[in-house]
Amino acid sequence: MGGEMLAYKSPSLLLGVTGELLGRYRCCWTFASSSAGKIGIFVSTPGSSSSQPQIRKQGAAMPFGNTHNQMKLKFSSEQEYPDLTKHNNHMAKVLTPAMYERLRSKQTPSGFTLDDVIQTGVDNPGHPFIMTVGCVAGDEETYEVFKELLDPVILDRHGGYKPTDKHKTDLNSSNLKGGDDLDPNYVLSSRVRTGRSIRGFCLPPHCSRGERRAVENLSIEALASLSGDLKGKYYALKNMTEAEQQQLIDDHFLFDKPVSPLLLASGMARDWPDARGIWHNDNKTFLVWVNEEDHLRVISMQKGGNMKEVFNRFCTGLTKIETLFKERGHAFMWNEHLGYVLTCPSNLGTGLRAGVHVKLPNMSKHAKFEEVLKRLRLQKRGTGGVDTAAVGGVFDISNADRLGFSEVELVQMVVDGIKLLVDMEKRLEKGQSIDDLMPAQK
Repeated sequence: MGGEMLAYKSPSLLLGVTGELLGRYRCCWTFASSSAGKIGIFVSTPGSSSSQPQIRKQGAAMPFGNTHNQMKLKFSSEQEYPDLTKHNNHMAKVLTPAMYERLRSKQTPSGFTLDDVIQTGVDNPGHPFIMTVGCVAGDEETYEVFKELLDPVILDRHGGYKPTDKHKTDLNSSNLKGGDDLDPNYVLSSRVRTGRSIRGFCLPPHCSRGERRAVENLSIEALASLSGDLKGKYYALKNMTEAEQQQLIDDHFLFDKPVSPLLLASGMARDWPDARGIWHNDNKTFLVWVNEEDHLRVISMQKGGNMKEVFNRFCTGLTKIETLFKERGHAFMWNEHLGYVLTCPSNLGTGLRAGVHVKLPNMSKHAKFEEVLKRLRLQKRGTGGVDTAAVGGVFDISNADRLGFSEVELVQMVVDGIKLLVDMEKRLEKGQSIDDLMPAQK
């Protein structure tokens, strides 16, 4: 499950800033972007939190019990073990009958079990060409209680990120070098997105109605305190007026009930649309989704190639939101090892996806295009999503990593990589060689 590796298409979400219809690719968290020249949002993608996770103690009040897991234990581990023979996801690669037997009786303090963790990967075997994640977290403690399964999944999914590694966090946009000089004749739009989870609440696959509503109320209160160019308005899905709904459709901000099997199997569409909503600033360049697939989804975006301005707004807004939540007694889930904790393991660390729509009609046909992207630690897709072809030589190009690099480092990779790709494109337009521009492996 998760991020850029999604194989399922859902056209139900319409996004954008300038009036183009957007399709949507759904894994755990990736949203496809708009057509060439328009802005879309990618939502698979750490601030100043420094406190360690406050693990709830066994016996603490739980939102609901999990007696069904006790019923399952009446059957043997062999009788309960899922059939993974045709599966192509990270969970299925790691889980063994022996591991299942060791972990199946465990549960987090809120009652999230091993079967809850793996259900989406069991129900969705995967894609023949794309390795999905196949598991989710139900609360912050999931990553500790089921680390025997999740640590190898994280290591495999995040390029060898070990259980002893420590994640880096840097939301100081002044540390970004350049980014305001990407050629707008080639770079059509820029955006940065991430997710945040509020400590003390279960995550969307496992939260109760009361928890979800409490997250919404906290979000409404905190976001209402933003001012200046971040001042905006919240729109609850379940009680917006027809006029508000039409405006959000026109702006392509409105998201609908999830239809992806990956999300449905995780329990994320329960009680829809209760306590879900969309907030955006008046300029429509800073957007927050509440209780969709994470507690919060935060996106900064605009037309053109000024990634520095987009990233500055992203860091400023995100830091202010975190401060507002802390003032209300709620920190974001974060720890030194995993960085910011999100529902899908693919989005751990920064949860950040910095992407641009860029015109590369010549470079994209070059024999070394894929090799250049790999060396730059970038990934490409069509502007319609992960499985779509590019139209008119316009690609969505973004960072391939989430965990183990800071936010500034990831955006820097995108800025530097896009500048190089545009330089290569200009060379090829003139029929010149690009051999001397080939980058070293980052």
